[in-house]
Amino acid sequence: MKIGIVAGEASGDQLGAELMAELRRRLPSVECVGVGGPKMRARGLDVWADAESLAVMGLLEVLPHLPRLLRLRRELARRFTALRPDVFIGVDYKEFNLGLARRLKAAGIPTVQYVSPQVWAWRQGRVRTIGEACDLMLCLLPFEPAFYADHGVQAEFVGHPLADLIPLEPDRAAARAALGLDPAARVIALLPGSRLGEVTRLGRDFAAAAAWLAARHPDLRFIAPMASPAVRSLFERACEERAPGVEIQVVDGQSHRVLAAADAVIVASGTATLETLLSKRPMVVAYRFSPLTAFLLRLFRLVKLPYFSQPNLLAGRALVPELVQEAVTPEALGRAIEAQLADPVGVAAMQSEFLRIHEQLRRGGAARAVDAVLALTSSRQRRI
Repeated sequence: MKIGIVAGEASGDQLGAELMAELRRRLPSVECVGVGGPKMRARGLDVWADAESLAVMGLLEVLPHLPRLLRLRRELARRFTALRPDVFIGVDYKEFNLGLARRLKAAGIPTVQYVSPQVWAWRQGRVRTIGEACDLMLCLLPFEPAFYADHGVQAEFVGHPLADLIPLEPDRAAARAALGLDPAARVIALLPGSRLGEVTRLGRDFAAAAAWLAARHPDLRFIAPMASPAVRSLFERACEERAPGVEIQVVDGQSHRVLAAADAVIVASGTATLETLLSKRPMVVAYRFSPLTAFLLRLFRLVKLPYFSQPNLLAGRALVPELVQEAVTPEALGRAIEAQLADPVGVAAMQSEFLRIHEQLRRGGAARAVDAVLALTSSRQRRI
């Protein structure tokens, strides 16, 4: 069996690697080719391009990279069409993958999108084109299939693989021992994003928030897991500029371990907020678009929901504080963390809701996703 697969960033690389591991467990001779990162490469992906080359986001931020991305997508479409894989799976990175899937579906190749766009939240009109691109949508969030059913798109909730990977009760003591942290310290984790653009827009404020907190609470310790060497270099420069003299322990990777060790987290919106939820850690979530992107989003009222972070979307209420655009300031970030550290009763209630959501998402995500993919390919073969 040959499978074409494209993942476009660190979170997609993680999901793709789990999917490939389950595929290989059932079909040891399966061949996977396409785009991925180090985790997918380690699982045996025949890499045509590296996932990091796709790590661009934003309505306007993507423009300088658009010619290169379009050339890559055309080349991938040509190669996949020539290869004729049994199925194409786009892992996250929705705009790129859905455009590629549309071409491959038109060429008669079954197509799957693993991770839904937040089409239910903004630019809902996109759902009309998703059915043209995808034979099957694999959803990580429980409320998504109903939205697709209303629009005639086949979709299945498979749960989130991170919910299976992260234990229901993370071991704080073991995590701190592995990271060399004092078992009794109060530890704040800083996760400014896995993409260079995110860290460019948020890194200085996250570093300055650490400085603001350190000035008021000298006992606090800070630790920041970095997704790549380039991200680490950028964030370290931000720390030198905005938090001189503040000890911020920067580590490569190890986000699960860092979150398990933390008492509270300052985190960029994205998959890391779900990872923080699954680790049962209180958090403040921040995000910042480029000014022009933010202006367009507001002008055309493209956002349809009152929340943007996954914890609040999953809870259906304002469970964790969210700061966006000009509201992201060092003091606002620091005060949100300060309030959580001073409210153990509120944090306990938040953690109880986190546990409920974790159990809801813990469905053996990779295994269910493979079940759905193999059912699709089997039905196609029967029809042929």
